[in-house]
Amino acid sequence: MIDVTDRHCRYFHRLLAPQARLYTEMITTGALLHGKVARHLDFDTAEEPVALQLGGSEPEALAEAAKLGEQWGYNEINLNCGCPSERVQRGAFGACLMAEPQLVADCIKAMQDAVSIPVTVKHRLGLDYDDSYAFVRDFVGTLHQAGCRVFVVHARNAVLKGLSPKDNREIPPLRYDTALRLKADFPDSVFVLNGGIAQADQALALMAQFDGVMLGRAAWHQPGVLSEISRELSPAQVLPEPAQVIAAMQVYAQSQIDLGVPLRMIVRPMLGWMSGRPGSRYWRRTLSDAALLKQNDASLLEKAWSDLVLRTSDDVY
Repeated sequence: MIDVTDRHCRYFHRLLAPQARLYTEMITTGALLHGKVARHLDFDTAEEPVALQLGGSEPEALAEAAKLGEQWGYNEINLNCGCPSERVQRGAFGACLMAEPQLVADCIKAMQDAVSIPVTVKHRLGLDYDDSYAFVRDFVGTLHQAGCRVFVVHARNAVLKGLSPKDNREIPPLRYDTALRLKADFPDSVFVLNGGIAQADQALALMAQFDGVMLGRAAWHQPGVLSEISRELSPAQVLPEPAQVIAAMQVYAQSQIDLGVPLRMIVRPMLGWMSGRPGSRYWRRTLSDAALLKQNDASLLEKAWSDLVLRTSDDVY
């Protein structure tokens, strides 16, 4: 979710899902150790609990990056062993690390020794077209021996050559049954399922089988699914109404604009929020208008909501 789940996206998602665990976009060790740390790690405490997802393959560098994450207040450090992009492969991290389980174990151990917060891993089920269960079982087993107890499983293989990142999210077949075998074989560990989860009822059904589910692109394209899941999981919890979310985001947007953040960056994750609802095209049209966005006026959010409501004869919810 590079360039997607930034702090503005997470602030918005937290309003929709008060109890979810949020994850940063993958941040490389090089960006943290040789770049502007605040640019990558700054976040609002309202986002918590939030996990820092790291990309890297050098134990010492990952340990230093994990220390920074803990110092900045993150609740978890997650090592990405699932991203199949060629750019990531050139950096020798992401999904290609699954071919080197002992190196990954060394990375996990180095981070565990450096921080007191949980260190977890996100991984695929296999590489290229090798569907053997033994491969992923041995990968998880090696990390388990190093002390890792939380595994976020994208239940597909990663094809390292010939498929784009988008294709890698769609073409390799989903194998939830294989992920369930891992859960059965490592009963003292937590397994969170990722991949192909787009609907609230689907997510809720899978949560009965796994310790949790992770939503990626679905939460970006249709953020309302987060509210649906939240309502079902915690019926007694009072979630903010859409107008209250708009008001909160308007206050947040103004605070960020005052710091020099363009409004377009703040509203990006909100574009798909009204998908499937009457008047949604007016919502998206207003928040995508380059001329309006250029004014950097946080009241545009209120205008987008008014445009939707005024053009809708039925209730929005």
